[in-house]
Amino acid sequence: MPKPVVDHFGLLSPLYERLIRPPDPAQLETLMALQPGQRLLDVGGGTGRVTQIFSAVPAEITLLDPSFGMLQQAKAKVCCHPLRSSAEHIPFKSGVYDRILAVDSFHHFWDQATAAAELVRVLAPGGRLVIEEPDIRRFAVKLVALGERLTLMRSRFFAPEALAALFRATGAQVQLHTPDAVVNFWAVIEKP
Repeated sequence: MPKPVVDHFGLLSPLYERLIRPPDPAQLETLMALQPGQRLLDVGGGTGRVTQIFSAVPAEITLLDPSFGMLQQAKAKVCCHPLRSSAEHIPFKSGVYDRILAVDSFHHFWDQATAAAELVRVLAPGGRLVIEEPDIRRFAVKLVALGERLTLMRSRFFAPEALAALFRATGAQVQLHTPDAVVNFWAVIEKP
């Protein structure tokens, strides 16, 4: 896993949930359609702020994140099994997760094409991957991207169709949800 110049998220971990809100739980639950007994992988899940939305569902939930500080916060929630790793090197067999989630994290992955292939690899046939990302076509997101570049975060934001193309290249089916009034979009990726 490439080592960042600075572990920005480790530094932010104690304050992260006060600064960044999770997405609308109702919309996320609808898009995920997580069923009891399924296996869910939250990639780039940080403190578990999103994973905990699913804590009432009797499912096996694993949170994957490269930041030690973020994982320490997630461990305190007891909502998942936290594991330190990157999206580019997911340490699981192929096809083992029914659902995968990546909320506001894809732009932080070091190699998005490799991460897309890995996410689809560990997704079970008929499984679903849900991604929420800031839309780089929005002015506010362009400002965030500039700020992250200035702080050496190496983020790479995508327009919805560009992100979809990465997953279509793996053979997955992609449906985009791009609400007009918000800065984020959703990609629902399904493995045939």
